[in-house]
Amino acid sequence: MIREATAADVEGAADTLAEAFADYPFTRHTITADDHLARLREFQRIFLAEVGLPHGRVHVSDDLAAVAVWSTPDSGGADVTLERLLPTLIDLAGDRADAYASAEATMERHRPTGPVWFLGTVGVRPDAQGRGLGREVLRAGLREADAGGVPAFLETSTRGNVRLYESLGFTVDAEYDLPDGGPRTWAMSRPAGG
Repeated sequence: MIREATAADVEGAADTLAEAFADYPFTRHTITADDHLARLREFQRIFLAEVGLPHGRVHVSDDLAAVAVWSTPDSGGADVTLERLLPTLIDLAGDRADAYASAEATMERHRPTGPVWFLGTVGVRPDAQGRGLGREVLRAGLREADAGGVPAFLETSTRGNVRLYESLGFTVDAEYDLPDGGPRTWAMSRPAGG
C-alpha cells in the first residue's frame, strides 16, 4: 500500500533512497567518492526532512521499499529552505561541489517556470525492484497533480528510466550532457491528466 510519509519515515526512506541511488550517474557525478554512500544518504535525508515533508509531498510504500518526493506549486518556503541548506549540500558534495553547481545551473535552464509538481527524487530499494512499486509510488503523486490540474516535471540521468516515465505519460522536453564530464540527462514533463 502507498501512503503519505510522516516524520517517523525519514530515516528508513533515506536508507531506501541511498540504496537506490548508490550507482546513479547524477549522484556519482555530483557527490564525492569519499564516503559516497554516507554523504548520499545524508543528502537524501535532508531533502526528505527539510524539503519534501514540510514543503511538498512524500509518498512511500508501507515497508518503505519505495519513496517519491515531490515539490508542489503550493510548497511555499521550499526555495528559501534550499537556499538555507545550500552550504550543507555543497559540503556534502565535497570535491564535486563545482560539478554539482554547474549541473544545477545547466538543469535550471530546462526547468519549467510555471506551476508544476516537480519530482525531486524517487527510488526503490534494490531487493524490491521489478514489482511495480516505483510505478505505484509515482502514481500517488501524479493523481494529486492531476486532481489539482497541474503538470508534472522530472529529470533523469538513466536512459532506462526514460521508458518508465514515458509509460506514465511523460515526454522528453530536452536531452543534454551535464558539464564537467557529467552524464546524459533528460528533462521530462507530463500534462495534467496524463
